[in-house]
Amino acid sequence: MRLIVGLGNPGDKYERTRHNAGFMALQAFRRRHADRFDDWKEKFQSLVSEGRVGKEKVVLVLPQTFMNESGRAVREAANFWKVEVTETVVVLDDFSLPFGTLRLRREGSAGGHNGLKSIVEALSTEEVPRLRLGIGNVQMYKIPAERFVLERFGATEESDLNDVLERAADALEAILSDGLDKAMNEFN
Repeated sequence: MRLIVGLGNPGDKYERTRHNAGFMALQAFRRRHADRFDDWKEKFQSLVSEGRVGKEKVVLVLPQTFMNESGRAVREAANFWKVEVTETVVVLDDFSLPFGTLRLRREGSAGGHNGLKSIVEALSTEEVPRLRLGIGNVQMYKIPAERFVLERFGATEESDLNDVLERAADALEAILSDGLDKAMNEFN
């Protein structure tokens, strides 16, 4: 069983902002497999959708706690389904990576990302697999990081965003079908 968590902030105000790249990638993955997942339900301070991809049971989780408190929701879901940390994948934005870059990692520090930091603290380990989506551009050097991540994508980025989200969905499929190591070789 896999728990796949997309990070973002709930509400219309944050929709299509850079910090919601994790939400958007997970929604793209679910759209691709809509016939295999049930409807979104409110559960564990999250929106949750259960399904099956191949032979694997998969639970998709969009925490509704706001980014900085994501760990509470993830811990509740992981405890309920008794999912090991190594069977969890967190999908999140990363402004230190250029826009459109994907980076899969088995573990590591939160790297300044407050949502991932909350999850690492709540699960008491840095061994949380993650898929980072690059959102960085030159604008990030002109304004504070906390403002940059809450802005909407620029026009050029927005035109390429669906392709990036589809590649992220491809990476999640590769994790499910081939395992994290093979997916890392393919997408890093």
